[in-house]
Amino acid sequence: MISMIWDEEFETMPREALESLQAYRLRKTAERVYATVPFYKESFDRAKFHPSQIKSVDDLRRLPFTHKEDLRDNYPFGLFTLPLHEVVRIHASSGTTGKPTVVGYTRRDIETWSTLMARTLSCAGVQKGDVVQNAYGYGLFTGGLGFHYGSERLGATVIPISGGNTKRQIMLMEDFGSTVLTCTPSYALTIAEAMDEMQVTKDRLKLRIGIFGAEPWSQNMRLQVENKLGIDAVDIYGLSEVIGPGVSVECIEAKNGLHIFEDHFIPEVIDPVTGDTLPYGEEGELVFTTVTKEAFPVIRYRTRDITRLNQEPCRCGRTHLRMERITGRTDDMLIIRGINLFPSQIESLLMNINGLEPHYQIVVKREGTLDTMEVRIEVNESVFSDEIKNLEALEKKIENECKESLGVAAQIKLVEPKTLQRFEGKAQRVIDERKI
Repeated sequence: MISMIWDEEFETMPREALESLQAYRLRKTAERVYATVPFYKESFDRAKFHPSQIKSVDDLRRLPFTHKEDLRDNYPFGLFTLPLHEVVRIHASSGTTGKPTVVGYTRRDIETWSTLMARTLSCAGVQKGDVVQNAYGYGLFTGGLGFHYGSERLGATVIPISGGNTKRQIMLMEDFGSTVLTCTPSYALTIAEAMDEMQVTKDRLKLRIGIFGAEPWSQNMRLQVENKLGIDAVDIYGLSEVIGPGVSVECIEAKNGLHIFEDHFIPEVIDPVTGDTLPYGEEGELVFTTVTKEAFPVIRYRTRDITRLNQEPCRCGRTHLRMERITGRTDDMLIIRGINLFPSQIESLLMNINGLEPHYQIVVKREGTLDTMEVRIEVNESVFSDEIKNLEALEKKIENECKESLGVAAQIKLVEPKTLQRFEGKAQRVIDERKI
């Protein structure tokens, strides 16, 4: 399958021309936030740096970082560059760990976002005439409306069904002839499981593409989803603080790294401890600076997501940098007896073992002064009906795999099919019961 390049002038721009454009847009953005947002003026002044000093993209590393706590400290509209009467849309995070982070959009920002999402969908192989079943949540979460506007801009037909009501999703998928599914990867698995229960085989559907994001997922999870739904599964990345979905996406040709739309977002990867910018190819924390947003630009925003950047050319023809699939977040990394571990590493290991279902949960506890990790994983019906000694042998095999591959001891608990919680949005894979 070949993707259509939505905006060839910018998506295939030579590196030198792109960096010249970035430098110009960076300077204009820095000048605007310095003049209109007290937080940025103070942070620039502390760094003893003025926007007029920006001559090239390399000057970006001289600017101060912006953290999520800065957004909360300036809640709700303290980081907006414009008065509220010029803002036509407000989105916000769930605020489950305190005040939500609030973002605003001007009319031009909405146009920019819609165009970027049309680029995103094109890159993933979606075309005019496709029927997009949009099972991302609508409301303050940016996912639903981002995909909705982008699909309409592209010329596709949108089914704004949002998340949940899974059996109805499948009925409409079949009746309306949906060709594209957009949701979290964990919810795609929930849909596949419900199809089995309803005895709806994948050949009764017209689905050909799934665009999944909003949570880390492994290559092995991709293969599971593709096999169960009979589709090409494409990874997407975005976050509300930067714009929402539409920051980067895999191309359908290669599915090997997510193309970042660098004419709008300048990426960096930094050492999460020192803050030093890392060379291409080294793993670290992803940082973004927006250079075309009006209402809510961000300067060197630390995402906490872990990845690496790839400058190698892609066979699709797009020239922008690619980011590797997110492996985890600096704030969801588990440290078990001195070993650093991300849930996606455990997922990748589990998905390689026959007889296991792609539904698992990691429970971390502290017994005395030692941390322990239990992994609960569903088995399929044939394995569950097997003899107890065979189940015990499988548990032991997985425990050995964890020890050898990840360097950490884990207690494996195989559980009956369909007993772990299912998720319509982001999956909660880790339960941390430690009192740290």
